[in-house]
Amino acid sequence: MNLRTTLDFLLYDWLAATSLNERERFSDHTRETFDAVLDTCERIAREKYAPFNRLVDTQEPQFDGEKVILPQATHDAHKAYAESGMLSASQDYDIGGMQLPYTVEAAANAFFAMASVSIGSGLLTVGNANLLMKHGNPLQKKVFALNEFSGRWSGTMCLSEPQAGSSLSDVATRALPDGHGSESDPLGPRFRLKGNKMWISSGEHELTENIVHLVLAKIPDENGKLVPGTRGISLFIVPKKMVNVDGELTGERNDVALAGLNHKCGWRGTTNTLLNFGEGKYPVGGEAGAVGYLVGQAGKGLACMFHMMNEARIGVGLAATMLGMAGYEASLDYAKNRPQGRPMGPAGKDPAQPQTRIIEHADVKRMLLAQKSYAEGALALELYCARLVDEQHTAAAEAADDARLLLEVLTPIAKSWPSEWCLEANSLAIQVHGGYGYTRDFPVEQYWRDNRLNMIHEGTHGIQGMDLLGRKVLMEEGKGLKLLANRMNDTMQRATQVPELAAHANALGQALAQVGAATKSAWATGNPTDALANAVPYLQGFGHMILAWIWLDIALTVQPGAASPARTGRLAAMTYFFHYELPKIGAWLNVVSSRDQTCAELPEDAF
Repeated sequence: MNLRTTLDFLLYDWLAATSLNERERFSDHTRETFDAVLDTCERIAREKYAPFNRLVDTQEPQFDGEKVILPQATHDAHKAYAESGMLSASQDYDIGGMQLPYTVEAAANAFFAMASVSIGSGLLTVGNANLLMKHGNPLQKKVFALNEFSGRWSGTMCLSEPQAGSSLSDVATRALPDGHGSESDPLGPRFRLKGNKMWISSGEHELTENIVHLVLAKIPDENGKLVPGTRGISLFIVPKKMVNVDGELTGERNDVALAGLNHKCGWRGTTNTLLNFGEGKYPVGGEAGAVGYLVGQAGKGLACMFHMMNEARIGVGLAATMLGMAGYEASLDYAKNRPQGRPMGPAGKDPAQPQTRIIEHADVKRMLLAQKSYAEGALALELYCARLVDEQHTAAAEAADDARLLLEVLTPIAKSWPSEWCLEANSLAIQVHGGYGYTRDFPVEQYWRDNRLNMIHEGTHGIQGMDLLGRKVLMEEGKGLKLLANRMNDTMQRATQVPELAAHANALGQALAQVGAATKSAWATGNPTDALANAVPYLQGFGHMILAWIWLDIALTVQPGAASPARTGRLAAMTYFFHYELPKIGAWLNVVSSRDQTCAELPEDAF
């Protein structure tokens, strides 16, 4: 079974993606048009991405004092991706899009993430442009978003700062009105920004003729002071090169300067930068200060940026998933071909017997099955979330609102679960390779290094856990959690009618009850400090419950089918998850339910 076979099953058999074509927005599409998109992306990934994954890992971006130098393979891959139309795949026809369901777009992008996540395929550019389509004024959409969708320009998100990291309330970048008439600039109220942004992916390169930075900054009050907290944060478009209202470059460089390249353990093919805004290296009109155009309302920038961050979180989850899948396929191939050890008989091992391949060893099968259950289950979760995006945008009002709430609850899981457990899959892939796994002769060590970044990308587990337990399961009086429980109960009720699945349905029911009880117990005192002290164990227990549900739902599609290796493998992965993984949630949820303060109350000097 390869990735395409898995995607076809999940898209068409499990999620019934072709039923979306009954909706007006997707009515021009058929299974054939979906397959054509998948065929194209699979081919580009195979030809332009996969062969160069090791190259971009070893030939890191370099700054020659004027520009960032990337391998030619990166330029070729980006050009092929842009020309495929995938940057605007889900956009309207009248702006050059395909009106493709996001479910199919996400599946198609899985090929690129698996072939070389380090080269990248426009995640931030698409998210940047989508944000502007939602919150920008008409000219901002035309000048900036449409040029990003075409691949002419690229985009970034600039949140973190050297002194602030994830603490956005401590953002210190300042934005001041750019003189008389600045409030009526047709590209948006014009400001001058000064500050520093750290960890900016794709912040400087020559892949496109311009880079559109979306920058969080604060506008000082009448006393020149920055408003504390997140209430004062605004969002600005800061192009690398100045443009006019027709989307043409003016020939003037904006005051955005590369201060340095960050060299990470993974994703080495993507430039990661420290950017200085407004230091005067490239004065605009003879004046220091990066020119930026306000998006939306002043002081409401974080709400706008969350539109991009939530998209990016699903994208990070998919990237982590596909790295797990890549490691699984590599270690499966190795296990099938590596002879080592001999079968154990009543008298022990007979050295005269030929060696067995390591895939015949029970423990190697355990590691392979774990990887399969993590990676294929995570892929199903990401595509399920993508389907919720389509439901939110195109379903009838009540169903669309249900999809919105379900997506709110599942997004922290979609980001964090694959980034933890598909990293574990990569660790197991190294283990299957034995000593060779640590060498660069095989790709699995790079997959692990690349995947290690995803636990931090777009918010750590701590941030996602607090978001889930502190906000998502409580929002709208817990309606999202109730909707999720209803979906799970529907799966369980159907599974109890299948003798082979009934025990798993009961186990999932117990897990759901445990999560519900832990949620109530965590908030029993009403004190956020008590409740959130163990937000990450809650996230882990909740995530394992979700993956068990996903696998049981998949099993309901698989179980009635004819016998085949694919059917056997998926049912085994489901069984593995219920027997080996789901029981772990008790330990995680026990400390949540008891509001255990072992970690929170330990004094600093005890470490």
